[in-house]
Amino acid sequence: MNSSLFAIFLTILLSLFAVVGDYFLKTASNLESPFRNWNFLAGFLIYSLSAFGWVLVMPHLKLAYLGVILSITMILSLCVLGIFFFDESLSPKEWVGVGLAIASLVLLQRVA
Repeated sequence: MNSSLFAIFLTILLSLFAVVGDYFLKTASNLESPFRNWNFLAGFLIYSLSAFGWVLVMPHLKLAYLGVILSITMILSLCVLGIFFFDESLSPKEWVGVGLAIASLVLLQRVA
């Protein structure tokens, strides 16, 4: 596996790892003291650890390309997280917005 392909794979994994951090931060935000509980600490630690991964990935991909992969992975996985773990829902208009956001990122990647 060449370094660019491995960097793309690692970027997707790091994005999903950050979504796990988002889960804990969202859980913490629903509590009376959002900054003084283990959920906040877990989310903070996961975000901090993912920064080390980004430093390893960045030399192998253009920042614009990295941003597109990160954004698309985050958009889709956060929608799934909200629906399945927080009982949130998206209206048809919101799903269209998600699709347009992804389409705009794909178009940006083509010109970057």
